[in-house]
Amino acid sequence: MSNPIIVTSPVKLSDASNTDTKIQVVNPVEKLTQQAEARAHLNASILKTSKEVSIKSQNEPLALLLKSAINGINDVLKPQFGENAIQNAVGQDNTPEGTAGRIVSLSTGFFEAFKLQHPWGNEADLLKKFMAIITGGMQHGFKEAREILQGMNVLTGDIASNIDKTYKLVLKGYADFEASLSSSSPLSPGKM
Repeated sequence: MSNPIIVTSPVKLSDASNTDTKIQVVNPVEKLTQQAEARAHLNASILKTSKEVSIKSQNEPLALLLKSAINGINDVLKPQFGENAIQNAVGQDNTPEGTAGRIVSLSTGFFEAFKLQHPWGNEADLLKKFMAIITGGMQHGFKEAREILQGMNVLTGDIASNIDKTYKLVLKGYADFEASLSSSSPLSPGKM
């Protein structure tokens, strides 16, 4: 079986040493034309696909972005929060009171695990250290959220006042949590 040789420059048949070898001469201009034609088909295919996606998303690129982001987030949250975690969260109470309540209950819920990880400290000291950690994390989160909303130019009016109210309610919830444990702790100074 002979292997064809593709030559992109003119050759003489006498240059071929093996007579069983087939020589195929390709004009360089023809080769460039074939590449340009292939690129044109690829570009047309890309444009067609883009048009179909645009029509399917009703020419709303941000709606497509939102849907993709929500699907990605749902995939990541699925093992911990189940199917459609984002959509389920939207149905939650998103008032300052509801949001603050979730922040307080979720973060303070880790106190028992914190105590298990630090068995050498007394409960009063552990509580103070734990509260400093979760308060710092909460403050960092609120700061980031404010910066994002400020960057979007939406940190005004009700949004700003609801964030401030939520922040104050979280601080109050933390103070109430700390007070309830301090008053019931057998190691608190008042109980000794």
